[in-house]
Amino acid sequence: MSWFESLILGLVQGLTEFLPVSSSAHLRLTAAFSGWEDPGAAFTAITQIGTEAAVLIYFRKDIGRIILAWLRSLTSKEMRRNHDAQMGWLVIVGSIPIGVLGLTLKDQIEGPFRDLRITATMLIVVGIVIGVADRLAARDETGGRHRAAKQRKSLESLTVKDGLIFGLCQSAALIPGVSRSGATISGGLFMGYKREAAARYSFLLAIPAVLASGLFELKDAMESDHVSWGPTIFATVIAFASGYAVIAWFMKFISTKSFMPFVWYRIALGIVIIVLVATGALSPHAAESAG
Repeated sequence: MSWFESLILGLVQGLTEFLPVSSSAHLRLTAAFSGWEDPGAAFTAITQIGTEAAVLIYFRKDIGRIILAWLRSLTSKEMRRNHDAQMGWLVIVGSIPIGVLGLTLKDQIEGPFRDLRITATMLIVVGIVIGVADRLAARDETGGRHRAAKQRKSLESLTVKDGLIFGLCQSAALIPGVSRSGATISGGLFMGYKREAAARYSFLLAIPAVLASGLFELKDAMESDHVSWGPTIFATVIAFASGYAVIAWFMKFISTKSFMPFVWYRIALGIVIIVLVATGALSPHAAESAG
């Protein structure tokens, strides 16, 4: 991998990780359109450490408060009723599905799931799902001619059942094209949560899964002789910087704006990929990067 490739791929990772458009799909597509080797699942997982570092810094006050309350709840029964302590437990519970499925489907994630035809299909299908969820949320928020606006749930209403459903939605993002934020936020909207609440829990829920995945891949990469460490670390730093800027913008955007621009973008991109693959202009498969 060249330094220029790492710069572009790091930017793509940071700019798309938190938007409902699938960062893994965009990394795969950027390499395919540019004629580069597929950066691979390991590169994606390692650079995601950079974007998760951005989450840790942006939500540092929330995270610090949650961790402290959770630790105190281990010895104090009274603290177990505290919302922050409960949030700590709910993040753990919500992380179980992706942990189990990530280990179980590791070979598929690194192989068959990276087929561009699957990526294109997921871009379109999940795009439609996000669109439906967005419309339901908008209907509740604005009401209608013959119905009053409906109050949607905040994170204080989060239950173990809802946390597990959020977690199952997140695990769908193991398939390129789904989008971690798109799947979890739309799942939250379907369950009646506010946009900002669903997004905030989505970002918090991603921390254990993404860091664990990144460190797991990092361990394997350190035992390999086929990793371009300089470009990979550079891409991770770029992903951190661009990712932080996107979080700040996205949290403001979702409080007042519709997800429909992302929906139409996903559908259009998916259709373009299908056409290019069908006409032979783009191969659905790519050799895994050797470094």
